[in-house]
This record gives sequence, structure tokens and C-alpha cells, in this order.
Amino acid sequence: MVSSPSAVTAPRRTLTITPASVILVCVAALLAIGLAVLFSASSPIKGGPYAYLYKQFIFLALALGAGWVVARADLEQVRKFAWPAAALALLALVLVLIPHLGIAVKGSRRWLGLGSVRLQVSEFAKLALVFSLAHYLALAQSKLSEFWRGFFLPFAWIGLFAILILAEPDFGTAFLAGSIGMIMLFLAGARLRFLLPSIGGALAGFVVLVLHNPNRLRRITSFMDIEANRGDGAYQLWQAILAFASGGVDGVGLGNGRQQQAFLPEAHTDFIFAILGEELGLLFTLLVVGLFITIFIAGLMHVRRAPNLFQFLLVTGCLLLICLQAIINLGVVTGMLPTKGMSLPFISAGGSNLLLMGLLVGIIINTSRTWERPRPLQRPRDFAEIVA
Repeated sequence: MVSSPSAVTAPRRTLTITPASVILVCVAALLAIGLAVLFSASSPIKGGPYAYLYKQFIFLALALGAGWVVARADLEQVRKFAWPAAALALLALVLVLIPHLGIAVKGSRRWLGLGSVRLQVSEFAKLALVFSLAHYLALAQSKLSEFWRGFFLPFAWIGLFAILILAEPDFGTAFLAGSIGMIMLFLAGARLRFLLPSIGGALAGFVVLVLHNPNRLRRITSFMDIEANRGDGAYQLWQAILAFASGGVDGVGLGNGRQQQAFLPEAHTDFIFAILGEELGLLFTLLVVGLFITIFIAGLMHVRRAPNLFQFLLVTGCLLLICLQAIINLGVVTGMLPTKGMSLPFISAGGSNLLLMGLLVGIIINTSRTWERPRPLQRPRDFAEIVA
């Protein structure tokens, strides 16, 4: 019996695994872990565990919606709004510093809100900085070897955002935004002879500000001797270390942790990784670290296909906003970095950061759709020319 031609020639569908699809799977896994641990970590909080869980689900839905919209947008058309978006972000950073407009919590003015809804302005300012800086550096690509247009103007732009965030004060976010901005400036092709002295000066100024901030200075001195300050400045970090020690390899089980019972402050936000380590154990902590590493590697593989400098810098900035923030949070909770308030992406409670993460992933998915026939990225100069 002869088979029909259609049966012989019918093409087989194959499943293509792309870097963006790998990132999506990792993000979904982190969200699932985050919701489970958040339910446990927020159980002793006023209102019960469901109060924070419901709020997180609401913002998760908003984040998914925002990510879907961004993933369907035309980035080259959206690019026209880079400067208005940056101006709006700067205005919000100024408004948050005004009494009776900005919402103060524990001495910091970081939120604008209406009723019970609060948004942390600096979270969205980070994306506005990355978006506008990528736009400018792509426009000035032929002038990046010059001091004025290729270095001073973008450096001042980064500094403006960082200074306004520092004024809240929010040292961690200012450091994160400034670091990502300088990395983007380097990748675009700015000369190292301009970058290195400026980075050194900025770090020196940052250190001076830290030394003149009593609260921040106390955190750093406590961090340098955790055990001696475990009852004062290093109490939060000491409790986090106890949580990891208690969890061991297998963990004590969800809901059975001791640290969530008001022993560890901010257990559901900045220090949720310690709750994860106590209740789910070493294997799950390594899984979370591995998922972030996988996101970073997949992002690097993806960004190599960028068709132009603007999209290369934009996606690189988005990738760094996810992974560098995760590195800082993990470093703080495990005692490798001084304590600073910064969420663990996709896991910590916090609507503003979750919305930001949705937008960042949406941008990466957008470029995965539009880079089907990529052109090789043309570097403006090689490394020897940058150093010269």
C-alpha cells in the first residue's frame, strides 16, 4: 500500500527552546516559590497570611498584564517616549521628597500613594534611567569617544537620578541604579580614561555620605562584627544566619519556621530568603540561586542577537536590574554585604518591585519576538580604541 504524498511530506513540528523561554520558565518557578514562602512568612503579621498573599496576587496580575502589553509593543515606537518617561520619573522623585506628598516610613520618603495603594517611585525610576540612557547612547553612538557628549552628559544624567534617590534616602537603590548606568556607558563604548576616574570619585563621594549617615554607619560597623552586635545593629542579620543554620539541608517545613514568628524583622520582604532557607533548606536556596544564574546566562545568550545598540543596551540594562538586585539581596541576607533594604526579585512581598519585574521580563520577551532575523551587532570600537 502506497502512502499518500501528504503523509510523506507533512512537516514535523519541533519545539524550539530559546533563551527567552528559559527565562520565562525560571521566572515562573521563582514566582511559585515566592508565593509559597510568602504565605508562610507573613502568617504572624497583622491581618493573617492571606492579607499579603491577596495583595501579592493582585500585583502579580497587574505585573502579568503590564508585561503582556510591553511584550506586544513596538519598542522603536515606544522609544519616542523615552524623554517624557524620564522627565515623569524625575518629577516623581522630586514629589516624593515633599512633605505631605511623599509617604515616610522609618525615616525614608520613597512612596507616593492614594489611599491604601502605595508605589515606590525609585523602582520605576530605575527603568526610566535604563530606557532613556539606552536611547541617548544609541543616538550619540558616533560621539561616544568625545568627553562632552560621549561621557559627561550621560554621566551627569546617571548622577541626577542617583542623587534624587539618595535624598530619600535609599543608598542601596542609588548604588544599583548608578552601577547599571555606568556598566551601560562602558558597554556603549565610553573611554576608560574618562570612566575610571569618575567611578573612583563617585565611590569616594558615596563612602563620605555613608560615613556621615549615622544609621548607615551603624549598619556597616555592625556588619563587620555580627556576633558582637547581634543584640543591636546586627540583630536582623544574626537572626537570618540562625534561620539558615536551623534549616540545614532539608528545612523544617513550610509554616514550621521559628524566625517568621516575629523574631526576624522584615521577614516577608527584604529577608524572605532567610525564611526560605529555614523552611525549605539548602537544596531550595541553591535552586533559587541557580534560577537567577540561569536567567543571567540565558539573558547574555539572548542579548548577543541584538540588531542595534539601543536594544542591546536596553535589554542588558533590564537583565542587570533583575540579576544585580538579586545578587545584592542574597549577599545582604547571607552576611556577605552590609544590610540594606532591597527586595529579592519575584519572591519578596512588594507590589512596586513586582510590577517593575513584569515590565523588565516583558521587554525581554518583546525582543525575543522581534529578533527572529538578527543582524550582527556592530561594536563602535574595539577594546584597544576604548582605552586609548
